[in-house]
Amino acid sequence: MVENQHGSAQDTPTQPEGKTSIGVLTEADKSERRVALVPGSVGQLIRAGIDVRVQSGAGAAAGFPDETYASHGARVVSREEALAADVLLCVRALGTEDPPDPGAVEALHPGQVVVGLARPLDAPEAVKLLAERGVALFALELMPRITRAQSMDVLSSQATVAGYKAVLVAADRLPKMFPLMTTAAGTVTPARVLVIGAGVAGLQAIATAHRLGAVVQGYDIRPAAAEQIASLGGRVVELPVEAGETETSGGYARAMDEAFYAKQRELLTPIVAGCDVVICTAMVPGSPAPKLVPGEAVEHMSPGSIVIDLAAPQGGNCERTVPDLEVTAGGATVLGPTNLASAVPFHASQMFSKNVANFVDVIVRDGRLTIDPQDEIVAATLVARDGRVVLPAVAERLGEPVSAEEGRP
Repeated sequence: MVENQHGSAQDTPTQPEGKTSIGVLTEADKSERRVALVPGSVGQLIRAGIDVRVQSGAGAAAGFPDETYASHGARVVSREEALAADVLLCVRALGTEDPPDPGAVEALHPGQVVVGLARPLDAPEAVKLLAERGVALFALELMPRITRAQSMDVLSSQATVAGYKAVLVAADRLPKMFPLMTTAAGTVTPARVLVIGAGVAGLQAIATAHRLGAVVQGYDIRPAAAEQIASLGGRVVELPVEAGETETSGGYARAMDEAFYAKQRELLTPIVAGCDVVICTAMVPGSPAPKLVPGEAVEHMSPGSIVIDLAAPQGGNCERTVPDLEVTAGGATVLGPTNLASAVPFHASQMFSKNVANFVDVIVRDGRLTIDPQDEIVAATLVARDGRVVLPAVAERLGEPVSAEEGRP
């Protein structure tokens, strides 16, 4: 028997013999409102021969009650029973949260699989602790940028939500309206918005700000981004800087040297100072976010202006950014949210869940857990297994060797 969220006991059938079990947990971080699996994705896993266990209350903050999970065929269980599943699905991978849940980590057993956002390059010691428990850890932010993995790309899906929400937050905080309006009381000029970084979040921010009627500019060091910025209604900011190779083979921005960033800051200063809203989204995987917006530029923005720095989790693009704090610089306000997608938990969870369910299809076949290190997606996302850290980049940060027979790319 297990108690449901209303405190009454309900029957809990035993796991069907031979089936892989998947546990969906309530996030340990109380500020995290997303859930890793929504009721609409349960059927996909059940049809794959999987026993789905959902911790009671796991989806409540995102708008998905226990009853909805049960109606889709999931078993609503206690945290202990969910934790005992073969595969644990999390938004923030268990044991890599900040701070981690020590009780849950101690409950993990060898051979268990943890799937979620794990920050492996930022928190290698947490990865090492999970490896020592014998856990197989998959970090979804390492999903390769290949056609086959597009439906599993959690970074893109969550960046879409964050870029959209950033514009709404800015529009709410700005003491001006976004669109041009001609009224009997006179003409209202449109807000001027600059989006730095034209990845998924930046492009969604450009599109949203344009739909709200703002005059939008977009900047990215990658030449290929110019066409995308223009296609969404933004004016492309072109700076006279020699960029060279700006993109990795995976499609991400490449880290540049400090001289390049210094030149960018100098050239962006007058553009930033002339804007009402600046939304920063430029990040480089595994490295601190490049400083692109000087504090001096922010201080010269008009009173009431807003900077929203989505690169805050990696230190921020703006020199005045402090993660998760609101900072005043001159008359402007700088916001550094580190988890803006969680502010739209219903749809963010829906998108995350679809990504995760598609990923589960890669590691569970015919109802059986099957981890094939030769699979391109598995090789890119598998961080720890069989008591060892197996992702070379993380092992290097820990000063640990990776054996040649791992079959890693």
